[in-house]
Amino acid sequence: MKILFVLNNFYASGNGLSASARRTVAALREAGEEVRVLSGPNSDPNGPQPDYALKRFYFPVFQPIIDAQGYQFASTDKRIVEGAVRWADVVHMEEPFVLEIRTARIARKLGKPITGTYHLHPENIFYSLGMGSWRFPNQLLLKIWRDWCFNQWKLVQCPTQNVKDRLVANHFTSNLRVISNGLVSDACVRVPHKNKPYKIICIGRLSGEKDPYTLLEAMKHSTHAKDIQLIFAGKGPHEKKTRSVAAQLCAEGVLNYAPQLGFFDRDGLRNLAANADLAIHCATIEVEGLSIMEAMQQGAVPIIARGPITGTYQFALDERSWFEQKNARELARKIDWWLDHPAELDAMREAYVNEMKNYSIELSVRELIKMFRDACNAK
Repeated sequence: MKILFVLNNFYASGNGLSASARRTVAALREAGEEVRVLSGPNSDPNGPQPDYALKRFYFPVFQPIIDAQGYQFASTDKRIVEGAVRWADVVHMEEPFVLEIRTARIARKLGKPITGTYHLHPENIFYSLGMGSWRFPNQLLLKIWRDWCFNQWKLVQCPTQNVKDRLVANHFTSNLRVISNGLVSDACVRVPHKNKPYKIICIGRLSGEKDPYTLLEAMKHSTHAKDIQLIFAGKGPHEKKTRSVAAQLCAEGVLNYAPQLGFFDRDGLRNLAANADLAIHCATIEVEGLSIMEAMQQGAVPIIARGPITGTYQFALDERSWFEQKNARELARKIDWWLDHPAELDAMREAYVNEMKNYSIELSVRELIKMFRDACNAK
């Protein structure tokens, strides 16, 4: 098949959606499919460029907020878009934005089947504007996405059951299929350490919806706080605030080891997870959470926030590995329990390594190829 992936920024660094798209495209090509990308340009002029490159679009007023999220939008050039769509057997949308709406319009005109992936919730966007908990704008945007995008596409990939449940409840009528975005198969390189401090990692963009503050607040209630080294692996608009809160905990004597913050490449994250005692995932808004899944792949036992629009907690193998979102006291209790029971902690490492084998990108791509074929056959 000739598969066209459509997204605004295929080469964004530190953006989960873009990283997932790059992994999926690479895996589809390895599986023998012909895949091209319609996207905005790579910000690195010396780096690879999309097969169909569109000019970057700059938003008045909001561009600094967009830049802080590590993202960019593309302009639409009808000539380029139409050329890309004519080449394809199936057009796959990675986002529900203007580029995808206009591309879908051309695809329908040319009789090309359209599929898509639900990668983000409206709350992911409105959190950047301080409106993440405002019901009206989030529900309105979800309805717009439903009517203008997803219900216009034949089949839609839902990375978790939590996502599918939300879409069904909001009257999305496309053929919804639960297919993980998939993990690149990595051997576990775990090197367990015996000495304190305990290493607890939190991987992900430093932003409001990722909620690094609940982990920091939990330290006030943990009996092991003075023996814990927190490591926040990520960057984002809340980096300065996260550093400030962490420094205050040290100044108050809650922590003996200053939390570390930094951005790690793929190998760095793998080694970080392989040496961790626990991996904490506090996000209140999450479609899947590949970062914590990659940590589990390396034997880091997770404690994951559970909430109405975070699908990540489905990967917790039992109640010891989840807590109610924003409940710092419960999180502290779970952290202390694991650190007080090292034999159980060691036993669960292998269990999580084995569980993540069920979410390999090879399995996901197999299901995606079937989805694309079904879309073509339903023309």
